Amino acid sequence: MSGTVLIIEDDTRIANWVKVYFERAGFSAEVAHDGEYGLELARDLSPALIILDLMLPRLDGVELCRILRRESDVPIIMLTARETPAERIAGLDIGADDYIVKPFEPEEVIARAHAVLRRVNDRVQQVLTRGNITLNETTGMVTVNEEPVPLSQAQLALLSTFMRHPNQLLTRDRLISLTFNDDFDGFDRAIDSQVARLRRQINRDGRQPIRTVYGGGYRFVAEDE
Repeated sequence: MSGTVLIIEDDTRIANWVKVYFERAGFSAEVAHDGEYGLELARDLSPALIILDLMLPRLDGVELCRILRRESDVPIIMLTARETPAERIAGLDIGADDYIVKPFEPEEVIARAHAVLRRVNDRVQQVLTRGNITLNETTGMVTVNEEPVPLSQAQLALLSTFMRHPNQLLTRDRLISLTFNDDFDGFDRAIDSQVARLRRQINRDGRQPIRTVYGGGYRFVAEDE
């Protein structure tokens, strides 16, 4: 597995440290030390993966993630010193695909990168249609009522799982296992946050196929099922 990784981190020591490990793992890597330059490089390089620190000068990581997610579905792994569940969930909620809490080992970053990229690259190449939703797993394009809907890689993976298991009760643990091959280092509230964001994105005219089964998990019920 290879490609260009963009590391947006204002701590020079950490950025260079992570860069070396990615290069040892067979990736090419570029570094930006502030948010504005990071955005510029992201647009110029079209990287395979972005490692994004939350606390950045000029343009903070939260706002940068929002901008990137509006413009592309590039996988994003956030680096954060914030340890509370609410703060981690906030990172996932704005479109990050994974997060790593500082301090961390560089081997962990590489392992998480491989896991995220594997989820992207291992999608079966086909088009799924359920009700008014279409998911092209080759291109990652999603439409609702024939209108394009931007989703992060994690949300694309979740939607694929739901569409492949219509009308089935999926517990949180089962949803994590089917979607992320148990690579999701999260907890119930984190997966709930991702599902909530996905539901907001695909909701049209009050038609919501992802139903909450209280005490059980979720069920995907399309209009034509």
